[in-house]
Amino acid sequence: MSNETNKALAYRFYEQVLNGRQVHIIDEIAAAGYDEHDPLPGQGEGREGLKNRVNSGRHVGDFLGIAPTDRPYAIAGIDIYRIEDGRLAEHWHVVDQLSMLQQLGLMPTPDGAAA
Repeated sequence: MSNETNKALAYRFYEQVLNGRQVHIIDEIAAAGYDEHDPLPGQGEGREGLKNRVNSGRHVGDFLGIAPTDRPYAIAGIDIYRIEDGRLAEHWHVVDQLSMLQQLGLMPTPDGAAA
């Protein structure tokens, strides 16, 4: 697979699944044994775990022993995927967890800073 084909696959994931909320597309673009190296609490494994992951964005379950706030949040980060046979096979990421905790009201935001 070419770099351009791999980029198109990642773009499809972001545009159709994350932004377009078309979670069913995961069955087409992710390997059955998809491996998330930093899963969310209770995420699960494989394609079904990835579906659970992309349906998040609101604090609805216990997180680090903190009861749900039902607040939405958005986080920035860097994603790295390994693609195998034209499908997303593995994922690693680094995210701005401090910002997420501030948006959920679980950490104070310094005066003058945007959450």
